[in-house]
Amino acid sequence: MVRLDKIFTKGGDQGMTSLGDGKRMAKSDLLIHAIGDVDEANAAIGVARLTSTEAADAALRRIQNDLFDLGADLSVPPLGADGETDEKLRIVESQISRLEQEIEDFNISLSPLKSFILPGGVPAAAHLHLARTITRRAERLVAELTQSQDINPLILVYLNRLSDHLFVLARVLNHKGEGDELWRPAGNR
Repeated sequence: MVRLDKIFTKGGDQGMTSLGDGKRMAKSDLLIHAIGDVDEANAAIGVARLTSTEAADAALRRIQNDLFDLGADLSVPPLGADGETDEKLRIVESQISRLEQEIEDFNISLSPLKSFILPGGVPAAAHLHLARTITRRAERLVAELTQSQDINPLILVYLNRLSDHLFVLARVLNHKGEGDELWRPAGNR
């Protein structure tokens, strides 16, 4: 269990921060941006939970916990100083499988789409659409990170699947897709 005795340390006052292994790095580093975007997605999901259904809230609570795991995974290099991998801090296949199963379960009640959806609808769905776009940003940053750093490849898969999950769940909360507003190409000409 994590214990936080002191909330401010003044350690970041000069634009630096510490990773989970104690390594100091600039807050402007791409890795720190990715961790921040994951945190932002988590906060947006927290807002969506305020108005979601009980079933959706349970799934979103699990996802929020996963996102802390994902942030920890990003915050600790794949190999510790002793060369050992700390598996409890890694995103694992079962977390991705759970998202995929929930997507399939939620999607059963939805009609196939015939156009793109304008983000919105009921408050919980609108917040999930925002969380989805933040998740996509985090995914793009992690994809860029994988080109230069050793990152758990399942992080990228998890974020990709999560954005799909949030999209489908937003449709479910929008009265099983009946409240979705479809894009009308060139509809305002």
